[in-house]
Amino acid sequence: MPALFNHTIIGSLDRTVSAEFYRSILEADEAPGWGPFTNLSLAGGVMLQFAEPPVEIQMQHYAFLVDDAHFDRAHVRLVSAGVEHWADPQMTRPGEINFNHGGRGVYFKDPSGHALELITTPYF
Repeated sequence: MPALFNHTIIGSLDRTVSAEFYRSILEADEAPGWGPFTNLSLAGGVMLQFAEPPVEIQMQHYAFLVDDAHFDRAHVRLVSAGVEHWADPQMTRPGEINFNHGGRGVYFKDPSGHALELITTPYF
């Protein structure tokens, strides 16, 4: 069997707030939580687990591939919620989206400061 991505733990200041943010933007399904984890399920059986680690959270980057209709809905949610977003990872083009790689993309931060990216076309 080839290796498949199964899950990751996302360090959060407040796991419930973070999970709800991701659920809204990614249109993810809630998954049963246990112990220190609040969980979401993505397509393909991938689970996002949110936890509040007892250490300073270091910023991570997470990119999600979505279709055009999902991108439009997510972008509206970001704008409506007043979430700052950029067309580039350097954050020099605020309030814009990009048209890289033959699709569209946007960068923004989650409630714990992680850098998120939505793209409609994979890089390769």
